[in-house]
Amino acid sequence: MVLVSGFMRIGNLIDDPIDDPTGDLIRYLGGEVVDFSGYRVDLSHLTDFEQSVLCETRKIGYGSMITYSELARAIGRPKATRAVGNALRKNPVPIVIPCHRVVAKSGIGGYVLGVGLKRRLLELEGNTI
Repeated sequence: MVLVSGFMRIGNLIDDPIDDPTGDLIRYLGGEVVDFSGYRVDLSHLTDFEQSVLCETRKIGYGSMITYSELARAIGRPKATRAVGNALRKNPVPIVIPCHRVVAKSGIGGYVLGVGLKRRLLELEGNTI
């Protein structure tokens, strides 16, 4: 339940949610597939590059993973792998923008909420790394 309580503040970062973000997070953490794409997230405080990284990250489906370099190529910046990682650190709403689904070529990579949690979220979605 500590994990769930850590995400309770997420509602303050989402504009006009379609549903209750807390309820959706609890369902997601309970193992249900939840579509968070209906939530509008305010990214206006980020650079255009950071916004493009996070918008592309939202397209990564449940149970899927891509590498930082694949994400860089997807936004048309194939040499910006490190910058992609830096942009993901600025994600205001992890899980809603599923940056845990972006991994390194050689392993799990980093995660703003800790690598242990990233591993748990990936496992929750059926991935092992």
